[in-house]
Amino acid sequence: MRILVLDGNQNQAVACVRSLGRKGHRVLVGEATSWSKAGWSRYSAGSFQYSSPEKHPETFLQDLLDHAANEAGTLVLPMTEKTSLLVSAARERFAKAHARTVLPDHGDLLRAVDKASTTALAQSLGITVPKTYVIDHSTDDASLADQLSFPIVLKPRTSEESQAGTGTRATGRPAYASNMDAMRRALSKMRRHCSTVLAQEYIEGSGSGYFALMNQGELRAEFAHRRIRDVHPTGSGSALRESIVPPANIREASLAMLRNLRWHGVAMVEYRIRTDGTPVFLEINGRFWHSLALACYAGVDFPALLAELAEHRDVTPPTPYKIGVRCRWFVGDFRHLVEVWKGPPPGYPGVFPGRLNTLFSELTPRRGTFHDNFMWQDPLPEVGDWIRFGRQILDRNSR
Repeated sequence: MRILVLDGNQNQAVACVRSLGRKGHRVLVGEATSWSKAGWSRYSAGSFQYSSPEKHPETFLQDLLDHAANEAGTLVLPMTEKTSLLVSAARERFAKAHARTVLPDHGDLLRAVDKASTTALAQSLGITVPKTYVIDHSTDDASLADQLSFPIVLKPRTSEESQAGTGTRATGRPAYASNMDAMRRALSKMRRHCSTVLAQEYIEGSGSGYFALMNQGELRAEFAHRRIRDVHPTGSGSALRESIVPPANIREASLAMLRNLRWHGVAMVEYRIRTDGTPVFLEINGRFWHSLALACYAGVDFPALLAELAEHRDVTPPTPYKIGVRCRWFVGDFRHLVEVWKGPPPGYPGVFPGRLNTLFSELTPRRGTFHDNFMWQDPLPEVGDWIRFGRQILDRNSR
């Protein structure tokens, strides 16, 4: 099958290209830049450039439709929230071009990307959630003073927001506040990039994820991992993680939400595990996730399963996967070390890793560890990852 993998500079795009290429699919990699690390993979049959989905969403869609229409039955696989939302909203146009997509109903996808909506859903199902307050431009900050218990986390309601006439914008990273003055300062900065913010109680603990492939609300494949090191030590993006058996309470809670959403396709459900072992729901990512390579190495080949679902409308459930498999993102681990050396962000209330312990841990190899991008048989995606990282630093410094 001919497959268009979008967002070629994402780690999950590299994992998809390798998986699908090995299975004999003809994989073309798209990105808004002239090259991508996934496009440099030996398993890629070619690359193409499309217009910026943030700045020119309609042109982006037309570029994609033109490529999809070249061969009937082409499967379109977006890797990020912004491209997933655009492709989902235009699904009828892709169907007319005889292209395939594997996505839930658009309304259900919109519910999943809205953190306020999924938090309310989880709470209605009896799942533990952080105390949450929605703050928009009409909210009187003073009225929250009696309700909030500091420290708190401030996070955008959605990862991407539409802007009238100018496409979409990324809403930025979470911030932390230990009092009202710190909250007001953080909100002032965040409101430049997003219209609605969630104020949530801070949950001390470790990160955990449950991953699933659903067919119209029914489970077809699942996976779970525990995070060992995060790119951001405050708890975002895993740099090193290990496959585990899905904890029963996390599995039950995740499937309850995905079934309620009538989910179709892949999804990640993210939790913070309190020190007493209680999982606290954080969010749903309705797309392939950054640490996808670990699941593939452990034996759950989600990209190949999704392609099978697109082609045959159902899949054969995979055999049990291996427990204790580790996978590392080199660039992410380096970023983790840099963040640790810089120290905790303003207002961060949690336990922060020590510099020397982190350095020792990262420099101590563990035999058998796999890597998100590095592979002896396919080395160029790792090279591309470091080139992209260097260019990001240069661009940030020039700005």
